[in-house]
Amino acid sequence: MASQPQVSSKKQQELQAQYTNYKNTLQQLAQKIGEIEQEAEEHKLVIDTLEPLPRERTCFRMVNGVLVERTVDDVLPSLKTNADGLRQVLEEMLKQYKSKQTEMDNWKKKNNIQVVQP
Repeated sequence: MASQPQVSSKKQQELQAQYTNYKNTLQQLAQKIGEIEQEAEEHKLVIDTLEPLPRERTCFRMVNGVLVERTVDDVLPSLKTNADGLRQVLEEMLKQYKSKQTEMDNWKKKNNIQVVQP
């Protein structure tokens, strides 16, 4: 019978706290990535809807909680700029997520952590 080295109770608690911290961080990043993806998809939908319309056509846009009347020509450039910014933020968030996941995997290997799912 092979026995694994016994880990002190304090060390176990520290490892559990670190593991929980990693899991919470990854969960928060995943949630934020989902929100940004949804917002980027909404921008894409609006852009796809507005692009075929005449440039002088009236449309409405929410600015600081106030609905303002604009033309398609006024709104489309800012929507595209916002969509590009969201894509860049999304790429950065995905890099952070992958980096944190790799960091957690390395930490688990280093500390010989095996997660048992109930």
